[in-house]
Order: sequence, then structure tokens, then C-alpha cells
Amino acid sequence: MKRFRKLSATLCLAAASTLASVQIGAAERQPQLASVSTSVIDLESGKSLVSKNDDLVVPIASITKLMTAMVILDAGQPLDEPVRIDQRDRELAHNYYSRIRTGSELPRGDLLRIMLMSSENLAATTLATHYPGGFDAFVKAMNAKAQSLGMTHSRFVGPSGLSPDNVSSASDLARMVKAAVDYRLIREYSTTSVYTANFDRPRYRVGYTNTNALVRAGKWDIRLSKTGYLDEAGRCLVMVASVDGRQVAMIMLDSFGKLSPVGDANRIRKWLETGNVSEIASAAANYERRKTATLMAR
Repeated sequence: MKRFRKLSATLCLAAASTLASVQIGAAERQPQLASVSTSVIDLESGKSLVSKNDDLVVPIASITKLMTAMVILDAGQPLDEPVRIDQRDRELAHNYYSRIRTGSELPRGDLLRIMLMSSENLAATTLATHYPGGFDAFVKAMNAKAQSLGMTHSRFVGPSGLSPDNVSSASDLARMVKAAVDYRLIREYSTTSVYTANFDRPRYRVGYTNTNALVRAGKWDIRLSKTGYLDEAGRCLVMVASVDGRQVAMIMLDSFGKLSPVGDANRIRKWLETGNVSEIASAAANYERRKTATLMAR
């Protein structure tokens, strides 16, 4: 009997050791990332390539605007129709700074483009107020779209992402990005490097640049892009890019510093192409540890 107990204990210890080795091996196969939440998927197969805290519900800042764009395009409103920006739109955009002049007009398609490429908040709010039924109907449509995509961890209260009450998870946003990349105009507008918008009444021009440095650099094959930032959300970046011969969706939420999400994207790409893991800066690593601990303790 004693021999049997010893054998059983030895087998259990060996099994535990094997399980620990498997878990460590799995962890070693994941790249080191500065983002608190991450989801990377192969769009063709649906296979998860990287996941890190991907079910944490967090503010998503201007990543919201991808949902805004889908709802606008689903409505089928004329993209060449001039849309007037008024004071009510500015108030709904929390009076956030914008170079757009109150009372001026811009075609709906141009508002959509500068919203996606340059994260223009007033453009997002104006699109929502000119939606059939107005602002409240638009927000309702956003949440209905999220539900139809299976985004069970998501809630939207506005079109711009300026409210921290717009929340989701990396796994939910992977679903949203997979849907958004099927829209030709979202692909085109979100990856426009530079654009000049020609406003009317009065006539003036405003130049815009893409908020994603990787799009501006032109060294990646990027099909979709959106950045986001709020104090509560940290730095966020979602992309669809061609990496190692496959279309990959990358969702990176809550990073420290402007360069951290871009750094994570490069680390993910390097890992997918070579299997090599790059280190992250100590400040970004410390931020990630603090934020993860705080979120896990909720």
C-alpha cells in the first residue's frame, strides 16, 4: 500500500511538472507586449495567434469610430451630400478642439474619411446627428450592430470614443475588426496617409494626416487601421495587415506612450515572421504591470 501511495504521488508530481512545462512553453511562444490587452487572429482561419487579457472590459477611446463607420455605411446615406456642422454637434463632441469651423459644410464621405484616418471627433458627432432619427437613434444602432456581431462585452454611448463609458474587450474588437475590414471604404479611408478636406460656407481647406505612424511610413501592407487615446484607455491601436503571407488582425489596448502600440505591432510581426521575441522598454513594462494588476483586482 505504501509503495502504491508513493507511486501515485510520484505520478501526480510528474503530471504537475509536465503541465507546468506545457504552460511555460505556451507562455514562451507568446511575444512580450507592452499593451495590457491584446488579441491577434488569422482572419482567414479565425485562429487565435496571440491573446493576453483579451476578455478584460476596458474603455476603447477612438477605436469606437470603426463601429461608427459601419453604422453610417449600413444606413446607405449619400456620401456626396453636404453635411452642416453646427453648435449642437460641437457640444455633443464635448467641445473638444477641432479645426472645423461651426456652420461650415463638408460631404458626408469626407467627414467619414477624416474621422477614420485622423480621428476627427467633431466629424464623428456630426455624422451621428445627421443619421436617420438623430444622435440617440445612432447610438442605439451602434449597440444593435455590436450585438449582431456577438460583441457581448461591449457598450457604446457615443460615436467618437471621447467617453470612457464606451467599453469593449480585445476579443470583442477582434470581431468588430473582422467585420469592418469587409467594408471597402473603411479600408480605403482608414489607411489614407494624407488628405485635404475642402469645406464650404465658408470655403476653406484643412489638411489631415493619418494618426498611425505605420500607415504614414508605408513599410507595412496595412488594410485597415484605427488608433485611440484617452487617459482612461491608454494608447490603443487596431490594424489588419499582411504578415508572413496571411491577413492578421491586431488589437492592442491600453499601452504606455505614443510609440508603445506601434512597438507592439512590430514585436508581433517579428514574432510571427521569425519566432523571435523582443524586449519592451522598462517604463512601458512597469505601466503594463500596474494597469494589469489594477484591472485584475476589480
